[in-house]
Amino acid sequence: MNWDDLKLLLQVSRTPKLTDAAEQLGQDATTLSRRLRRLETDLSLRLFDRTRRGHILTPEGQEIAQRAELAEQTMFDITRVAEMRDQQISGRVRLGVTEGLGTALIAPAVSDFTRAYPGISLDLIAMSGFANVSRREADMSIMLARPTSGRLKLRKLTDYVLRLYSTEKYLADKAPITRVEDLSEHVLIGYMDEMIYSPQLRYYDEISPGLVPFLSSPSIIAQQEMTRSGAGVAILPQFLANRYQELVPVLPDHVEVTRSFWLVVHEDVAEISRIRAVSDFLTKLMATRRADLGT
Repeated sequence: MNWDDLKLLLQVSRTPKLTDAAEQLGQDATTLSRRLRRLETDLSLRLFDRTRRGHILTPEGQEIAQRAELAEQTMFDITRVAEMRDQQISGRVRLGVTEGLGTALIAPAVSDFTRAYPGISLDLIAMSGFANVSRREADMSIMLARPTSGRLKLRKLTDYVLRLYSTEKYLADKAPITRVEDLSEHVLIGYMDEMIYSPQLRYYDEISPGLVPFLSSPSIIAQQEMTRSGAGVAILPQFLANRYQELVPVLPDHVEVTRSFWLVVHEDVAEISRIRAVSDFLTKLMATRRADLGT
């Protein structure tokens, strides 16, 4: 048995779907499955139940995973001590961000960051959902709501505004929208209810209870592109919509939704120089983009 196999066990315990875990690890799913079986053979224990939902830890597997997490914590502690004494700002940082923010604001500014910190390698995990800091899926993450548990350091990064948008192409062929009640007669674009990963994304409930999207996607970028094509009306972050002239505000004097971004860092790495560098970069970036954010 070796530590690398235990790290694989931890990854699969956190991401039960073997294909997803293998992708995150940069491995082939077949190879990953073979290594897990090897670990079970080495320990003479059945660590996982293979189910349709993925690899689910058995009671014995849960006990091994708990002990492996303690070992993982010790490794992080040792690394942190060494890195905090290293004056050179270098290494890799995994930053989890929401898809819209990562695509529209952070990715275009990465070149400025790399010029300022050429020794820091940045993994920008921009997706529909959150990279979990507590589970070590990321060193730091930007979230829509303040976490209430975990060994985390967090702070409010910025507020941002969302509004209703459509296109002249769509609006020219439809009944006028002069009040919120008119929205029920239009094609609304939004999130798939069963795939909403945060209550903060239930915008239509806030605008008017009973409004339901006709066109849906878990991806805010897909929603943006459907709206740009003239398919309907969507509620989008101002920082996304401002990039496209064809997107025009709908009911700008009646509908304005405000949300917040929270910067979350695992407390074990919060004081490492490269983590602080990324944190400072994000803080300054949001401060310079307040007009796009609507704050």
